[in-house]
Amino acid sequence: MPLGNPVYPIMFAIGGCHLLNDTLQAVIPAIFPILEAERGFSFTQLGFVLFALNMVASVLQPVIGYYSDRKPRPYALPFGMAFSLIGIGGIAFAANYWLIILSVMLLGFGSAVFHPEGSRVSYMAAGSKRGLSQSIFQVGGNTGQALAPLISAFILVPLGQRGAALFMIVAAIAIFIMMKISAWYKKRLEQEEQGNRKKVMLSSIGVLTRKQIMIALILLLVVIFARSFYVTNMTSFYIFYLMENYGLKIKEGQLYIFIFMALGAIGTFFGGPIADRIGRKNVIVLSLVLPIPLCIVLPYVPLWIVIPLIVIIGFFIMLSFSVTVVYAQELVPSKIGTMSGLTVGLAFGMGAVGAVVIGMLMDQIGIATTMIIVSFLPVIGLVGLALPKDGKITSKAAM
Repeated sequence: MPLGNPVYPIMFAIGGCHLLNDTLQAVIPAIFPILEAERGFSFTQLGFVLFALNMVASVLQPVIGYYSDRKPRPYALPFGMAFSLIGIGGIAFAANYWLIILSVMLLGFGSAVFHPEGSRVSYMAAGSKRGLSQSIFQVGGNTGQALAPLISAFILVPLGQRGAALFMIVAAIAIFIMMKISAWYKKRLEQEEQGNRKKVMLSSIGVLTRKQIMIALILLLVVIFARSFYVTNMTSFYIFYLMENYGLKIKEGQLYIFIFMALGAIGTFFGGPIADRIGRKNVIVLSLVLPIPLCIVLPYVPLWIVIPLIVIIGFFIMLSFSVTVVYAQELVPSKIGTMSGLTVGLAFGMGAVGAVVIGMLMDQIGIATTMIIVSFLPVIGLVGLALPKDGKITSKAAM
């Protein structure tokens, strides 16, 4: 059965909203140097700020995804973004640590609503271009996250904590676009209901038993753990290593982080189309095998070698970001929202745990030693070699 034609305007619109959504989240790690310098927060406290943001998003994403699988709510997108708008305003004006925690939790709730619903819209608009559509969606988010160093260097450093209030405008723009997407989403659901279309579950992975699916999901989640833990270290804490070990100032160090994240966004974009050609498992394995030696040597190299290494590491370690989402959706194609919420939510969750662990390690054993320990994390991702192979899309019964 043909999958239909891609709806490119919706694919790019939801990808653009992902950019705006994750730009709001990027304010959190971007503001870390400000909170550390101006308010005297410890690395552990900063870790718990990121933990509060990511854990709320992590825990709620699969729940919301499961609920939307049963009863889709098209206007959940702008509803969730309204919470993000309130959260970002709270971060700008919070007078103490606990108000910041509450504000990032509101931001996390908005993100928890957006990601499974946004991924569902991307899936619905994809037609036969699932890899491409998911890449457009995810590269929007990674591009937004990549803006964190620039936000820190050019907005928060000169304006301080209150500069975060500017991003309330970003949230308002996102709400406007999401209203348009939600109208298309609602119309699409009505067309399916009126046409009484029978859902045909399609997958590029052969028929698997429930036990095989469960094992594959566990392996996939381990891969996501290794990647997310390492990326959290690079995007939120590597700046302190650059400042301590190489004597860089905040603005200079943030440009290095931007390069890492920008190449990660590029890798995310190419990962989907490459996976459509050579297979999802192959991209997942390549994404973690190739960067391993580079990650291990990164803490020891002179400054002039850092940029070439983080360019390669950033590109390849994020190559599988969108691919793991699609792979999980095809493992359980009857639960698109749930699988999206589980995989992306786990990425947030591992980022949350990673932030706390890394922050505590940096306080206890020092920044340099922590960077050396974390550099071995991608080795764990080698379990991806045991994932089931995928091939051409075939029909698959609902589970």
